Amino acid sequence: MVPDTLPPPQPLPDAGAVPGALPESATEPDGSAVIRVLSYNVRSLRDDEEALARVIRACAPDLVFVQEAPRFFRWRKHAARLAAKSDLVVLGGGATAAGPLLLCSLRAFVERTEDVLLPLTPGLHRRGFATAVVRFGAARVGVVSAHLSLDATERAAQADLLLERVEALDTPYAIAAADVNETPGGPAFTRLSDTLQDCWTAAPWGGAHTFPSTSPTRRIDAVFASRGVEVLACGVPTGLPTTDLRGATDHLPVLAAVRLGAGG
Repeated sequence: MVPDTLPPPQPLPDAGAVPGALPESATEPDGSAVIRVLSYNVRSLRDDEEALARVIRACAPDLVFVQEAPRFFRWRKHAARLAAKSDLVVLGGGATAAGPLLLCSLRAFVERTEDVLLPLTPGLHRRGFATAVVRFGAARVGVVSAHLSLDATERAAQADLLLERVEALDTPYAIAAADVNETPGGPAFTRLSDTLQDCWTAAPWGGAHTFPSTSPTRRIDAVFASRGVEVLACGVPTGLPTTDLRGATDHLPVLAAVRLGAGG
């Protein structure tokens, strides 16, 4: 059985982890909020869905930024089933965002959602963003889930569009999470981390590499946050059962804890 709360992680050799468990979600007396956010490429639920749900539940997230959610036959039913198994609800996205999906806990007060389709390059897969504005306590945050292109030129352009979308949400705080499809130092990753905080770099915890899940060698999945967000910890939760992490999908999840000040 997967524990309800994460034990202190066992760092990978390159993890640069800090000791101690990930901070718990909380609403503080002044209305500030500590929230857990999870980014996860689920490969259209083609793997062990029960293992996937166990991993998500164990991470106890308030927001889940999903990439490669089901996009075809009965996709809404599949998204709702994953949310229910994970003790969450569907916030937005899915096929109407070309794959990115947002899930949330009942802590989130939802102001609005919007699914955005990006320009289609002939011969390449359609991409999009799942976006929302939500509140936790007295903190208001805009969120974007994205899955960037395999094509380097298109990927760089989509990174710019992602930053434009974050700015357009016009919220005191913003969190974007993505399968960037390239490692830090690449053009798209650099554009994102130059404007937003790369949460793993800001407060490393747990593991670093996210792909492939069976023997990870590359960090291509990341959580980014606007400069006002206090990043408490971020990384791959290495304390979970290896069989679940490997069986759930071909990516490893990225889990972060952040603090949002009251009112922004």
